Amino acid sequence: MWQTLLKKFEKYPAQAKVLKLLFERGFQVNKEGKVTSGSIEIAHTQLAKEAGVDRRVVDATTKTIISDELLSRIFRNVHSIPFLRDVAPSLGLGVIIIIPEDAADVGILAEVAGLISGSKVSIRQAVSDDPYLTDNPRLTIITDKKVPGELVDKILELPSVKGVSIY
Repeated sequence: MWQTLLKKFEKYPAQAKVLKLLFERGFQVNKEGKVTSGSIEIAHTQLAKEAGVDRRVVDATTKTIISDELLSRIFRNVHSIPFLRDVAPSLGLGVIIIIPEDAADVGILAEVAGLISGSKVSIRQAVSDDPYLTDNPRLTIITDKKVPGELVDKILELPSVKGVSIY
């Protein structure tokens, strides 16, 4: 799917950077070409600064998005979510970060979730990086309590798991 989107910008690498930023942050592009998060409008100059491009590149990217049926449908409906990883310790929650052998493999989340639930630990959130969008994808799982060491050992025994970090 990601390759299909990038193909539309193959002649415009700066616009591809903007596209990736919009998608990763879950920003919408409305029918007027304004970038929003819900009803909050985000200045094209701020997006340009973050992407390391000129504001006109952001303008051109949003024009391309609203003029393309597939891109328009995606960017009208994409949403961001609160990611609990960095605040979990302050909330008394556990964090498990899985480094997969191959993030494109099927069933990694199911295997890890099975071990977690088998240890009577509840999952509050699971966020998996898309292996087609991220160079070093991770699976981050937020649990209702700190993770016991024996659970980490069990997760490390899974053939799909290269490494585990907890905090």
